[in-house]
Amino acid sequence: MESILRWGVLSTSKFFLTKVLPALAHCRTARLAAIGTPQVEKAKTLGISKVYDSYAGVLADPAIDAVYIPLPNHLHGEWAIAAARAGKHVLCEKPIALSVTEAEQLAAVQRECGVQIGEAFMVATHPQWLQVRDWVREGKIGQLRAIQGFFSYTNLDPNNIRNQLAAGGGALMDIGCYPIFTSRFVSEREPVRVLGLVERDPNFGTDRLTSALLDFGGLQASFTCSTQLFPYQKMHFYGTAGHIEIEIPFNAPPDRPARIFLNGVATDLPVVDQYTVEFDAFSEAVLSGEPIAVPVAAAVGNMRAIEGIFRSAAEGGWVTL
Repeated sequence: MESILRWGVLSTSKFFLTKVLPALAHCRTARLAAIGTPQVEKAKTLGISKVYDSYAGVLADPAIDAVYIPLPNHLHGEWAIAAARAGKHVLCEKPIALSVTEAEQLAAVQRECGVQIGEAFMVATHPQWLQVRDWVREGKIGQLRAIQGFFSYTNLDPNNIRNQLAAGGGALMDIGCYPIFTSRFVSEREPVRVLGLVERDPNFGTDRLTSALLDFGGLQASFTCSTQLFPYQKMHFYGTAGHIEIEIPFNAPPDRPARIFLNGVATDLPVVDQYTVEFDAFSEAVLSGEPIAVPVAAAVGNMRAIEGIFRSAAEGGWVTL
């Protein structure tokens, strides 16, 4: 069995350059071997052995085992399908699709091609989230009954893809997907109905402030996300016998311990870079034939909730999923 998965990347996005590229340098089982981008000269300065002037060049390279896709949201589905049909395993940034239909198409392609297609929710492999899920499983807070989340930042640049409706921009797609995913991840349940409230930017058309309530049946999850508020993030889990708080749930620091609280008592987790952990976990799963952390089937569930929240906000009532 090979001990290294050879990765190709599509694009030189800022997120890839600032977060993922440094993390990959420390991976045990993942090695960055190629990049595809129209910005060839920029890519040549990164020290990557192969630089292609197109995404298709990476997919055609027989030496590449897996492809990472940090493209704008509206390109995720198209290139994930192309990569899978080229025989590559796929780790695609969230949201992996723009609709339930597209997510289900990805799931069908995954079954057809026999490769792994994963959604890049790095929280699913971070030690702090695994510990929180274990505490809930062990009954440390009794029966989990309520979840509350908040995630915000400010971005007013009309040229940024997060503010472009046609590119799948907006708060719910970009960051609201995290409270949805982590509520599902920790509770290990699926919401049966959702209620949404959306305020859209008058110029961009994207949702700049979105709040939602998810009914899991005996468990309620609520969150607010925004692209035009002071940067902040927090997740709380309330049970019949206790409470869990995650200090920095989504942008966990790579240079100091992540901290979580059980009934007010802090626990410091080992210092890790969550993107290094994510790529090693995906690579190790592929190499060993084990399940990946966030398979495309799980992505369908997240997209179903997102689509339901938008529909609820438009119709003004609960939407059954």
